[in-house]
Amino acid sequence: METNKPAGAGIASRWAVLALLAVGVLISFVDRTSISSTLADPGFVRHFALTSVDRGWINAAFFWSYGLFQVPMGWVADRYGVKWPYAISFALWCLATALMGAVTALASLVAMRLIIGMAEAIVIPASYRWIRNNFDESRNGLAVGILAMGNKFGPALGAPVGAWFIVNYSWQVMFIATGLVGLVWLAPWLLLVRNDLPTKAQLGIANRSARTVTLGSILASPVVWGGMITNFCYGYFTFFCMTWMPAYLVEQRGLSITRSGLYTFFSFAGIAIVAALAGWAADRIIARGGNAILVRKIFTIAGFVGGCTVLLGAYAHTLEMALFWNVLSLSLLGLTTANNLVLSRLTLIPRQAIGLVTGVQQVATSLAGGVAASLSGWLLHISGNYNLPMLVILVFLVIGALTTMFLFRPEWAPKVNDIHGSLQEA
Repeated sequence: METNKPAGAGIASRWAVLALLAVGVLISFVDRTSISSTLADPGFVRHFALTSVDRGWINAAFFWSYGLFQVPMGWVADRYGVKWPYAISFALWCLATALMGAVTALASLVAMRLIIGMAEAIVIPASYRWIRNNFDESRNGLAVGILAMGNKFGPALGAPVGAWFIVNYSWQVMFIATGLVGLVWLAPWLLLVRNDLPTKAQLGIANRSARTVTLGSILASPVVWGGMITNFCYGYFTFFCMTWMPAYLVEQRGLSITRSGLYTFFSFAGIAIVAALAGWAADRIIARGGNAILVRKIFTIAGFVGGCTVLLGAYAHTLEMALFWNVLSLSLLGLTTANNLVLSRLTLIPRQAIGLVTGVQQVATSLAGGVAASLSGWLLHISGNYNLPMLVILVFLVIGALTTMFLFRPEWAPKVNDIHGSLQEA
């Protein structure tokens, strides 16, 4: 049985590793979203003779392999720890990103995106497994909020950094630079993170522990399905912003690539900051006696409702109001970020199945990315503007709020076949 605080993992070292995990997530999102700036670059579009549908499929390619490998990578994290699987996968996706700067054909570009998706699939299952084993409920919101800052500041930085490289150098240099610079992260990771690769005896114990939660019991749980739905609905909006926001700001609102990158930064910086603050606020309320499930549900629903203001931006008559509502709607969604993730992946999930459950739920998140990228491209193609794609966002946000309200119930959590009577923990 695992404990909340592994031997030798002091408070300072735990927060230091959490900071590294957040930076790792940030780098992964920079590498996966920097292509959004190239897809808004007329030179890049002409070079590959891309249609709006083509751009949607290029964006979606990453998410298909990312989703396909979520469950296998969750299994890897549950069985083989975090340090070495993460390090190997990290190196692979950074190199694949750099190689995108050398491709000359559309097929090669898509192939590199598929490799990046496969390698980055380790990030979220491994990160949540580490958090669950090192923080308790009263700190989970802040811990997940800090981690979420990485996956929001990643696209926040990816868009303007990508735009800067394209304007001042080229899209080829952008891919090479962002891929190779990220490799610097490996040095502190290998130095600071303890080696959690299990011995043969520990692996046997982990296998027996993991068998107490079967894939069947996971898929039979309404909580797991609720998490899949809320993560899909949340992800649909955020991935639309990662993949299409720069193009929307350039093509429908008339901004330059540089300014579109700047406003994309504001939107994702807003959701990152709100995510951390909302996670911390929920933690404080819970620490003072608030019901953990109820508190996090209220924050999650409020975020989904706040995100619905995106439609006000779509129909705004002035550029200023359109930009205001774009930034505010994504920022308000930050109320959902950490609290939804804690509910669906930590609070209501048995400890020994964190990696696998997170992997299963990440399939839905990845599907959201693929659907948002490709469906938005098709809707743009048939309608000629971005209003219809944004209306679809509103529909999914409402579904996310209703799902949170009705499906996150402790009695519907995955069941544990625990013969020792000690492995199931909320």
